[in-house]
Amino acid sequence: MNHACCMYSTTSPYRIITVCTGNICRSPMAALMLTEAFEAEGLGRLVVVDSAGTTGYEVGHPIDPRAARVLTAQHLTSEDHVAREWRREWYAERDLILALDVDHFGWLQEGAPDHSSLEKVRMLRSFDPHMAGRSSLDLGIEDPWYGGHADFDNTWTLIKAAIPGIVQYVKAAISSAQSAAGQDHQQVTSMT
Repeated sequence: MNHACCMYSTTSPYRIITVCTGNICRSPMAALMLTEAFEAEGLGRLVVVDSAGTTGYEVGHPIDPRAARVLTAQHLTSEDHVAREWRREWYAERDLILALDVDHFGWLQEGAPDHSSLEKVRMLRSFDPHMAGRSSLDLGIEDPWYGGHADFDNTWTLIKAAIPGIVQYVKAAISSAQSAAGQDHQQVTSMT
């Protein structure tokens, strides 16, 4: 499933979207954490991360205050977040689509309009090296909305474990696209 890296082109930022149910807990946490990780790697201008929900239940609402608490404790601001629902055209407009739980993964796979869109859909925790080789059924992050502060802390921990793998994956995709662009440029230059 590493083919998604090969479809990316250097003419626009590498685009990632994180997806959960209502877009007020898990997916905005993941998007903000990933944005910070790419900034820390000096890739802030090359990678854009956003988030959405599979449902319209929470559209227009801010992030859950318990998720905001966890993010604030880690010096990440979330007050600008406004929940939104997944749109079908994002299959084409995103390079990597990260599902936070098994039901989101199945829903995104089922809705994929073509094979290349399907290949972009991954479980976020599939990038956690400790989860290597595990079934996608083992990779879900349960909805902390029904729980308490400890559940949101656990969500943070599970997302954080996958971030280095996602960063490495995206770095490889960008590097591959830049190499391909360089080869294309060399071929054009040698023809003139």
